[in-house]
Amino acid sequence: MPTAVITGCNSGIGHAFAQILIGEGWDVHACDHEVGAGPQALQARLHRLDVRSPESIQGLAAQMQGKPVDCLLNVAGVMAPHEMDSLETTNKDILTKTFETNTFGPLLLTQALLPNLLASQAQPPRICIVSSRVGSVGDNSTGGSYAYRASKAAVNSIGKSMAVDLKDKGIVVSLLHPGYVNSNLSPGMENPEAVEPDEAAGKLWQVVQSKGMDETGKFWHREGFELPW
Repeated sequence: MPTAVITGCNSGIGHAFAQILIGEGWDVHACDHEVGAGPQALQARLHRLDVRSPESIQGLAAQMQGKPVDCLLNVAGVMAPHEMDSLETTNKDILTKTFETNTFGPLLLTQALLPNLLASQAQPPRICIVSSRVGSVGDNSTGGSYAYRASKAAVNSIGKSMAVDLKDKGIVVSLLHPGYVNSNLSPGMENPEAVEPDEAAGKLWQVVQSKGMDETGKFWHREGFELPW
């Protein structure tokens, strides 16, 4: 039975990813900073994990010691309301909270679980980071969302470096854009293009499974096409 570690499982895309992999027979370790009704409804191993906390990350690594991990899905993310993250309003507290979760978290968690990924017998083991199209510098035509946009651009850079460093070790790294999704990330934000988390996660999982070592370190839209950096 393959093993996956998934963050952000309390709701949204993380919860939907967990449901999909459980349905496919994976041994899922579902992580979130609060283990509420969402994770408790899953047939998964539950972990309280705050990706902003190195101590919490090391605690999870200790629990996972000696267990191979075949797929690490870094899904947990935060986004301040647009009106609080503009050129005029963003501040150090918003920047720090956003980067701690969206950028530092995926790097430090991957670092902590790297021995588990290297112990995998999967062909290939996978690291996935749910990013966002707003993290594309080349695709930026709307501005705003300073902390969120920058945090996603930074985690894209981290993911690309991971792909370079881990290619010889046989681990595929994928950066993923889910598109507009109805989730707790942006409550109250209405967009006619938004889809439900299960659709976004389902399409992203198909993308992830279709990519091999020749396509490691690339940035993918949920519909399967590559996005610019």
